[in-house]
Amino acid sequence: MLLKNHLIEVFKQASLENNFLLKENVVLKWVHRFGIDSLNDLLIHSSLQKENQLEEENQEHISLIDEVHEENQEQISFIDKVHEENQEQIKLELSKTFENIEETKWESNGLETSSSNEISNKNQNSNKINQFTETPKLPLPYIKNLRKWINNDKKAS
Repeated sequence: MLLKNHLIEVFKQASLENNFLLKENVVLKWVHRFGIDSLNDLLIHSSLQKENQLEEENQEHISLIDEVHEENQEQISFIDKVHEENQEQIKLELSKTFENIEETKWESNGLETSSSNEISNKNQNSNKINQFTETPKLPLPYIKNLRKWINNDKKAS
């Protein structure tokens, strides 16, 4: 490596580290070896290299950002697929639940009609039984025995 290139690299490294002592030593060596007129070459080369290095770092950052963006897009598409699948499952569950509700309604309607039929049959049967078990009301006794009959009826109840 040539002395100029080496001094330029050291100057650049010292600039990055903010090491003023090292920069001063490099400038002194440059001026002593190549003259004060060529000092602009050191400053120009170091600034150009800084710019190049910054551009390279920027390109690296941009490429990393692009990679992260692509990964995020993949994750978003995966999440969208999962969301769609979940929506389909929810629709299926809702339709099954709706079918179960409808079946339950039909069954309960069938039970209600059968139970109402049973109740009406029981009522009819009980009415028939009541008709047979009811004792016919006796006619009023003769007036002579009315007081006795009323007293007996009160005692009985």
